[in-house]
Amino acid sequence: MRRLMVGTVALATICLSLAALAAEHHQKPSGTVELKGGSVAVGVGFSWGSGTLHFKGKSYPISADGFDVGDVGVSNIAASGTVYNLKNLADFDGNYTSAAAGAAVAGGGSVLTMANQNGVKINLKSTTRGVKLTLGVGGVKLAVKK
Repeated sequence: MRRLMVGTVALATICLSLAALAAEHHQKPSGTVELKGGSVAVGVGFSWGSGTLHFKGKSYPISADGFDVGDVGVSNIAASGTVYNLKNLADFDGNYTSAAAGAAVAGGGSVLTMANQNGVKINLKSTTRGVKLTLGVGGVKLAVKK
């Protein structure tokens, strides 16, 4: 009986997670981001970058600090992504932490889902072949340049 209850709870948890992912998949994006950066040391990846946030028909320069690619010999990194839950430009700034496990993409890239303290979520895809983006230990700081 106990195994049945544990199995039922596990199945319910999986179903709720899948329902949340399905609802999110149909959510309308708030904007997009494009990021680029360079490696700083072999095996360390890059900790800096810059890019552009496209939001409400305008483009804003942004800074990025705290990514890790962990690949040896990569000197230029590029990524693009979809932004969700961004209502005000000021809500974009913040420390982004992992909101879901990364996934491999055909061609050797990766997808990283991250969210900040304001509920802004970004699904970021590496567009540099063979690079797997991860967050640094303390997350990634993204900010609109003033």
